[in-house]
Amino acid sequence: HFWGPIANWGLPIAALTDMKKSPEIISGRMTFALTCYSLLFMRFAYKVQPRNWLLFACHLTNETAQLIQGSRLIKYNLEKKSAS
Repeated sequence: HFWGPIANWGLPIAALTDMKKSPEIISGRMTFALTCYSLLFMRFAYKVQPRNWLLFACHLTNETAQLIQGSRLIKYNLEKKSAS
């Protein structure tokens, strides 16, 4: 039961490290999918009894990171479009 939650932190850690990279590598579809995924699992972690705060924190971190990545992608695409 230890390695599952630890491995789950790989998603938000990867998203946080990708923030240093160029926004042109961001996949809009994957970002949207991960945003939905984390939102659903945040709800699950809150509803399950006893509440799983570690899982909730993990998906809250990922949700935040994915929303930032999505905003970076939108900003990049708007800037690219206006430069054309």
